[in-house]
Amino acid sequence: MSSNFQNFRNSVPWLIIFLEAVFIVLFHIFFSCYDSQESEIFYPAFQDVNHMVIFGFGFFLMFLKRYGFSSAGFNLLILVIGVQCSVLLEYFLFYILEMRSRGCLKRITEATVSMIAVVISTGAVLGKTNPVQLILMTVVEIIVFCISRLINKIILKVTDSIGMMHVHLFGAYFGLAASLGFSEPSPRCEKNASTTKSDLFSMLGTLFLWVFWPSFNSELAQNKKNRAFCNTYFALAVSAVTAFLLSALTTKDGKFRMSHIHSAALAGGIAVGYTADSIEYPWIAMILGLLASVISILGSCCLQRCLNPALKLHDTSGVHFTFGLPAVLGALAHVVLFVIKNTTVFPSYDLLYLVMTQIGAFCVTISIAVVTGFITGLILNLKLFKNTPVAKYFEDQFFWEFPHLAVGF
Repeated sequence: MSSNFQNFRNSVPWLIIFLEAVFIVLFHIFFSCYDSQESEIFYPAFQDVNHMVIFGFGFFLMFLKRYGFSSAGFNLLILVIGVQCSVLLEYFLFYILEMRSRGCLKRITEATVSMIAVVISTGAVLGKTNPVQLILMTVVEIIVFCISRLINKIILKVTDSIGMMHVHLFGAYFGLAASLGFSEPSPRCEKNASTTKSDLFSMLGTLFLWVFWPSFNSELAQNKKNRAFCNTYFALAVSAVTAFLLSALTTKDGKFRMSHIHSAALAGGIAVGYTADSIEYPWIAMILGLLASVISILGSCCLQRCLNPALKLHDTSGVHFTFGLPAVLGALAHVVLFVIKNTTVFPSYDLLYLVMTQIGAFCVTISIAVVTGFITGLILNLKLFKNTPVAKYFEDQFFWEFPHLAVGF
């Protein structure tokens, strides 16, 4: 074990120093002074998104009983590195090409939104990666996600708000594909489980995400932000109610299961994100929330028993049915509602072309996520990166110092 700790000491600090040196040099060359007026406009949106990613996802991923330090700590580490990387990429790939400028706070907000894809992906490989692998995965994924958005925007002519909405879709399937490169833990691994305390922390993260999700969807909406906020709230409300309903119906003794609420309460906000600003009637958003919650809970029952064992796929935090499937539902609902709304507006040929571009953007996003995620997973498992032994999966003590090993930990 000592050699692994020595490798950890000799690799992570130097990798962080190298990345920060590159970031500082590039910021010095390409970024000018701040806009003193922008904080009055964009700070509330930035604050909500920042709370979601730091508090929401930080607690959301703390469900493993021996991986709490790493879930919250590594989430902060990859977030602050990824945001800096994403700000630079947004500048090079979007603002220079389009010859337009954005305020610094707006760039940070968009970079933080992009980082949600990375945080979701880490949930699929939670407990199986070391800090070096997480940092490299963050840099690679944020680059690929920005390129995916650029392809959708320039080639398929999809609006950037829709391209950004693919963040859940991309993050889920990139993480699932990357997890195929990691060894599967033993089904009897006692560390791959939760406790009452860890479930409570994870539910706290769900509550943070639930509260701030309407602000997140309204921030991504191009217009009619108030409508996006209201539709998201109704979808979240129905998905939460449905989660309790289905949890009682699907358990043997009729009791509620925390993992069901933990995963399905957010499904409505994810599914309605694509259409939050275009839905004119709240009942449509409520139906989307209901369907998303049903897909999330039934998916957790079926996929874990059937699909995951067949593919040798181990999804630690269930990102497939928590984020992936509701995002697929939302993308399909966006196409259906677009056709219904514009049947009499566009000629048949033009409408078919617009629909195919939306479906194309969806397929391109998933394809890029799966292919690059799988390649990234294989690369991260090279001997060069000293991947974590299977016996040390889901274990804080392999990375963190415990001055006193508390009884019961």
